[in-house]
Amino acid sequence: MNGESMDNRNPPMHSAVSLKDIRQEIDALDDQLLQLLSRRAGFAEQVAEIKQAAGEVSCFYRPEREVEVLQRAAENNPGPLSDAAITRFFREVMSECLALEQPLRVAFLGPMGTFSQQAAYKHFGQAIAARPVATLDEIFREVASETSQYGVVPVENSTEGSITQTLDGFIHADVLIAGEVQIRIHHNLMALSTDQTAIREVFSHPQSLAQCRLWLERHLPGIRCTEVSSNAEAARRASQTPGTAAIAGVAAAAHYGLAILAANIEDEPDNTTRFLVIGRSPVGPTGHDKTSLLLATRNHPGALASVLEPFARLGIGLSKIESRPSRRVVWDYLFFIDVEGHQDDPLLARALKELADKVTLFKVLGSYPRAIDHSD
Repeated sequence: MNGESMDNRNPPMHSAVSLKDIRQEIDALDDQLLQLLSRRAGFAEQVAEIKQAAGEVSCFYRPEREVEVLQRAAENNPGPLSDAAITRFFREVMSECLALEQPLRVAFLGPMGTFSQQAAYKHFGQAIAARPVATLDEIFREVASETSQYGVVPVENSTEGSITQTLDGFIHADVLIAGEVQIRIHHNLMALSTDQTAIREVFSHPQSLAQCRLWLERHLPGIRCTEVSSNAEAARRASQTPGTAAIAGVAAAAHYGLAILAANIEDEPDNTTRFLVIGRSPVGPTGHDKTSLLLATRNHPGALASVLEPFARLGIGLSKIESRPSRRVVWDYLFFIDVEGHQDDPLLARALKELADKVTLFKVLGSYPRAIDHSD
C-alpha cells in the first residue's frame, strides 16, 4: 500500500487547542457575563423606580415573579450544569439585584449556623439582612410587627412529623404563608477534640436527638443527651465546654470552629425538613401552588368528612391534614389542611366558599408557590 493511500485512510488531525486559547475564550465569556449581569441589575433598579413611583415602597420582593424566573431558567437549561446549579445561580442574581435597593429583612431561628438559616439562604439567596432570633414565637412577632419583612419557620420533618409550635403560631399571628422550602437534613457529631472517647455529653435540638437516636445508642451508649433550643446553640455550647459534643449541620461546625467526628449520622438517609416562609402580603398564582387552611368543625359525627367533601367532588388534592387541640374546649380541635392550587383558582375558590359555610372557624393561611427542589 503506497503512502498516498495511507494518507487518505488517516487524514492529518487538526492541531489541538491549547490551554491558553481555552482560558482566553473563558476570559472573553466572563467579560460578557459581567456586562450582562450589570445590564440586568440596571433593569432591576428601573423596576424598583417604577414601583416606587406607583407607591410601592416597603418591599419589592415578589415570590410569584421569582418562581417564574427560576422555572424558566431550569426549563431552558441546555446543560451541562444541573438544574439545581442554574436555579442557585439565578436566585443569587435576583437576591443581589433586590438588595441594590434594600436587602430583605428575614428572621429565622438562630443563632447563626442553624438549618433555618440554611433554609432562609436557599429561598432568598445570600443578599438578605439575616435576623437570627431565639424562638419560633419571636419569628412570628417579628413578621407580624413588620420588624422583619419575612420569616422562615420549620413546619414538619419527614422522620419526626409536624413541629407543633409552628402550627400553634399560625393560630394567633397575623401573617400569611408566602412560600415553602425543603432542606435535606444531614446531622453531624462535632466537638472541640477529635477524641470521640472523651465525650461525656451531647447537646442538640430535641428533634435532632430523636432523628439520630439509633446512631447514638450504637456509638455513644450511655452518654447523656441534653436538649437545647437549636442545633447551632448546641454547637456554641460544645465550642465552650470540653468533653462535650453537638449534633448539628456543617455550617454550625464551621461557624463555631468544631471538628466533625462523624458525618451524616441521621437514622433515615432521606431525612428532610419542610420550612414555610411567612410574610404579610398575599402571593399571586403561579400555576404550581398550594393553599394552607386553618379551620374548626362543628362537634358532631361526620363533621370533618362533610368539610372535606367539596375537595373530593371537585377533584382538588389534599397534601396534608393535621389536628391540634383548640385550647378553647376540652377535646375540641383545629385542623391544618394543605390543598393543591391557589385560592384564586376557580375550582378551589368554589370549594373554599362551600367549606366556609360548614365550619365554625375558617382562615386561609396563604396561597404560595410549591417548593422548587431541583436536586443535584
